[in-house]
Amino acid sequence: MQDLMKTNCYDVEDTMIIVGSCLQRMQPKAYNDLKIISNNLYDVCLESHHLNMVITKIIGMLCRVNVKKLIFASVDKSPHCVQLHYIENEIRKSMNIDCIEIIHYVAVKNELIKIESDIIRKSKALSELQKEKN
Repeated sequence: MQDLMKTNCYDVEDTMIIVGSCLQRMQPKAYNDLKIISNNLYDVCLESHHLNMVITKIIGMLCRVNVKKLIFASVDKSPHCVQLHYIENEIRKSMNIDCIEIIHYVAVKNELIKIESDIIRKSKALSELQKEKN
């Protein structure tokens, strides 16, 4: 696994997996399941790096290499790692990524649970979620 923020923008393969840095330690089986998909894993800690820096780094990578699949994975319920999943929408505001398959996972009890992009978008709009509940 490589440190996302220390990786050269050209050192990317067609599948990128970006994980919260604590995933490997806290959910090792889920982490190993990701390694089966691709060994091209990057870790980042959003307690150490500001989200905007991470977004800019990923955009720089996507502009330089023909990435076909981008996977975000985090430990569920982490208030910092949840931000990883918001990166997709921020990238979409900056560039066209329609040709890239985006997948989101959260790890719970060492299992990967796939989360739809729409659910992630809704989670940022608390007022909309409240309206749906009422």
